[in-house]
Amino acid sequence: MKYAKKINYIAKVAILSAIAFVIMLFEMPLAFIAPTFYEMDFSDVIALIGSFSLGPVAGVLIELLKNLLNILFTGSSTAYVGEFANFVTGCAFILPAALIYKFRKTRKYAVIGLILGTLSLAIVGGLINYFVMVPMYAELYIPMETIIGMASAIIPAVDSLWKMILLCVVPFNLIKGVLCGVITFVLYKKLAVLLKK
Repeated sequence: MKYAKKINYIAKVAILSAIAFVIMLFEMPLAFIAPTFYEMDFSDVIALIGSFSLGPVAGVLIELLKNLLNILFTGSSTAYVGEFANFVTGCAFILPAALIYKFRKTRKYAVIGLILGTLSLAIVGGLINYFVMVPMYAELYIPMETIIGMASAIIPAVDSLWKMILLCVVPFNLIKGVLCGVITFVLYKKLAVLLKK
């Protein structure tokens, strides 16, 4: 019986990871708030649904596998910096939500978890962009001055990396967190029935 449960769990994580990967392909920039190399997708919705239904570890596995699938099938245009950042920020988003929901499986705690997950996404996303992603991206592809200039063209107050993080990246991640959270909240109960089988 335990073996059958493990196989069932692995199969569900694999299916959800594949769905998340497909959704990840449909990225879109939020050009009104951040430079166009920041692209948003809704694959974290699948990781959230998986983590609410199967537990936090499943959510982390879905985040990992969707990024590995993305590298395998589409390659990396950012020398794996984007995929690493996507994995870290995805985990920062889903883990607080999943852990709180695991503690109390009610709508109220789901909302609290999604709010805390969104705040975690904004904070961790800001830090990883400031210390890792943007400096590495500047080193590999576009000079830092050009990146700051791209952000400044959208929000004139941006004249440094930390202002870009504060005025572009953090709001971008807040928008992403809110949208993914709302979609998860609406869809979860309908899809959870399928995942419980």
